[in-house]
Amino acid sequence: MAETKRPTSPAAEEILGLYFPVLDHGFVSLVDYLGTDECIERAARVSYGFGTRKQSLTRGLLRYLRRHKHTTPSEMVELKFHCCMPMFIARQWIRHRTANVNEYSGRYSLMPMLFYTPDAAQLQTQSRRNNQGRSGQPVTGDVHAEAIRRWEAIRRESTEAYSWLTANEVARELARIDLPLSTYTQWYWKIDLHNLLHFLTLRVDAHAQWEIQEYGRVMAGMLKRVAPLSYEAWIDYDVRGTHLSRGELEALRALVSVDGAGTATGESGTGLSASGPRLDRAALEKHGLARREIDELFAKLRPPPALPDFSLDVATARSPEHFADRFAHAVPATDGAPAD
Repeated sequence: MAETKRPTSPAAEEILGLYFPVLDHGFVSLVDYLGTDECIERAARVSYGFGTRKQSLTRGLLRYLRRHKHTTPSEMVELKFHCCMPMFIARQWIRHRTANVNEYSGRYSLMPMLFYTPDAAQLQTQSRRNNQGRSGQPVTGDVHAEAIRRWEAIRRESTEAYSWLTANEVARELARIDLPLSTYTQWYWKIDLHNLLHFLTLRVDAHAQWEIQEYGRVMAGMLKRVAPLSYEAWIDYDVRGTHLSRGELEALRALVSVDGAGTATGESGTGLSASGPRLDRAALEKHGLARREIDELFAKLRPPPALPDFSLDVATARSPEHFADRFAHAVPATDGAPAD
């Protein structure tokens, strides 16, 4: 095999084609990538003599681009993933319409009878404050046991029906129609770095559904190996950084003045003092912020959580054959009974 002349990342080459398990039956694999941090610099500078530049200058440029939202150069880098996830996660995922996708076809191929089952810690009650999220409080043991019993009954019946329909030569595109959303699907997913960072910012956030966060964490670890300087800037400016609305900025400017030397002082009656900055809720309400806006501003100003570590443990990776065998054994047999 001829040695490639394209830019490569040794850390990315190490994991290329390895499959990292996610949830109970899912996975993510970095199938291929095009470009590295250096390619972003080349696109930004569009100049000669690139090879003489120092990495410190590359890092500074990439951070400047990220900080000032100059995103076009990062579109020159692409990553291609092979992913397997429950269908309800795939339906969330596909809303990111900036990728090229080719999904497993239930019209052409038999569907593996593999289903996602949340563990006890993740089977939680509905949040009272967030209509699209869980509360953080697991259900009781009795509810968990009954939920598992009911899910298993539904899945057993769905599997039997699907196996019977396909064994009796009912078209696969019709035999699949009552399979539950917990059934696993898979796809190839190719996306440029700019849009991948947008996807990851949303999907590793604590407000995202926990299951898709698990996929986001693995993909962030893969990005860290392909473009570590871009990854670092993304962590600093997006994951650990924040954005302020016009109302939040106006309220803060009214309550805090900055002199020419860069010294911040609080206005009288704002709750800001020399002993330490403290924002008073009443003062913020006077400047037009609603209660929920104030809550969100306080959340932005609180000390951030621990620095996230999306590093991959290569020891957990599996070969493509590992998952291929698992899925092959989960495909219904031609006699209508599930495969062994």
